[in-house]
Amino acid sequence: MMKQERETTGSSSGTEQERPSGKPLRLAAMIEKWTRGEHQVTTAIPGLALHRRESPTEPSCYMFSPHLCLIAQGVKRILLGEEAYVYDERSFVVSSVELPLVSYVTEASPEKPYLGLTLELDVKEISKLMHHDRLPSLRSGPTGRGIGVSKLTPSLLNAVERLVGLLETPEEIPIFRNLIQREIYYRLLMDEEQGARLRQIVVAESRSGQIARAIDWMKEHFDQPLHIKELAKHAGMSPSGFHQHFRALTAISPLQFQKRIRLNEARRLMLQENLDAGNAAFQVGYESPTQFNREYKRMFGKPPRTDIKSLQEV
Repeated sequence: MMKQERETTGSSSGTEQERPSGKPLRLAAMIEKWTRGEHQVTTAIPGLALHRRESPTEPSCYMFSPHLCLIAQGVKRILLGEEAYVYDERSFVVSSVELPLVSYVTEASPEKPYLGLTLELDVKEISKLMHHDRLPSLRSGPTGRGIGVSKLTPSLLNAVERLVGLLETPEEIPIFRNLIQREIYYRLLMDEEQGARLRQIVVAESRSGQIARAIDWMKEHFDQPLHIKELAKHAGMSPSGFHQHFRALTAISPLQFQKRIRLNEARRLMLQENLDAGNAAFQVGYESPTQFNREYKRMFGKPPRTDIKSLQEV
């Protein structure tokens, strides 16, 4: 699949006393209860999804928006370009900008299923919280990746458990959801690595914020020819500087990024709107069906028709 993957696991943040001494067993029990017989459950809490797998999965390609990803049981591997990020019950992942990812569960069984959750991050709310005077000031520095793994702390785990616990009392969700999510954002902002990543993204003047604006523009105009000069202008950067910082944030070039947006959108059109491969390719900006089929197979592992048929059967 990907050659010469560089593996990243959870990095230390905080003191030894702040690290969790055990596994998130309570959270695992919560997720297990709500996901029996299901691979994925969209909950009554907006942006919160619960996941369960009883065997390792095949690699899946998708565009992933800013999220917190946490595992209560099992192990998962995420690929961004040629870099691999591995996390388990003692770590968590934050993606601060929409990225083209490949992921798969590596450890799961019927006796000990993979149990995890994803929580969509509200960048506007995080931006409001950043003005609190207790938060560290933003330090300028080189553009870092738009995704990272950190050690799970008891304070973050506790807040996430209380959020999931609201599913037991749905009448309380409108009252407490925003308060608990605000606490979760605070815990993330206080994390040495993840906090810097989130603050760089929400500050428009930062290089990461400039690249994030360019990514938003690419998402809206993915079916159009890509011109680096025009894209750099949207980001307020020189073409050479833009290319350098874009790759630093996403691990791939702007052209590769656009290609993955196009292929994911074509897949959605074929799966959800019943378009054939030729029409889907044309709608997302491809002029050559042969090129589309070749790049689609390279990304998803199967030709368009075969891939869509297998997804429909599932």
